[in-house]
Amino acid sequence: MATNITFHQGSVTTTERNELLKQKGITIWLTGLSASGKSTIACALEQHLLHLHKFAYRLDGDNIRFGLNKDLGFDEKSRNENIRRIGEVAKLFSDASAITITAFISPYIADRAVARELHEKANIPFIEVYVDAPLSVVEERDPKGLYKKARAGEIKDFTGVSAPYEAPEKPEIHIRTDQTSVIDAVQQITEYLSSNGYLD
Repeated sequence: MATNITFHQGSVTTTERNELLKQKGITIWLTGLSASGKSTIACALEQHLLHLHKFAYRLDGDNIRFGLNKDLGFDEKSRNENIRRIGEVAKLFSDASAITITAFISPYIADRAVARELHEKANIPFIEVYVDAPLSVVEERDPKGLYKKARAGEIKDFTGVSAPYEAPEKPEIHIRTDQTSVIDAVQQITEYLSSNGYLD
């Protein structure tokens, strides 16, 4: 029979969890136009953090839109709800001491503000990363052909074409992906995390 088991009365506190996992949960919220590079940077950042032996997890369209939020469309009301739910899920992951990386267009300042407020009320750091590229550049990239379809009227309410994108006013990190490589973008984020004590 094991003799090194310790029973703690009540729930595990956030402080206790952070101390046991040697990591404080944070949310890194990547926002930007479609094809700006959010998912590419998020994937590379997740890999990098895992290689640093950090508990990191990425939330993006592949694991949210096809699961938790598969009931939502792409009209403004649905987009608002999509981001609200993502904010709630990110907060839960970060409360579990994960470095949570989200990669969504999240086009509206108000919706991102709601996500930030959720985290601030829970005393969880929220780091907004503006993944910025000019419309002309992302349209040229257009890996899924979405801009072409939007210009042809096949996709309604498409951000940057027929729906607005409200750029962050004071993001913690601003990355110009028309001028910055993926490796440099990951380094920029990692240096910010390190200098602010999130990777100790």
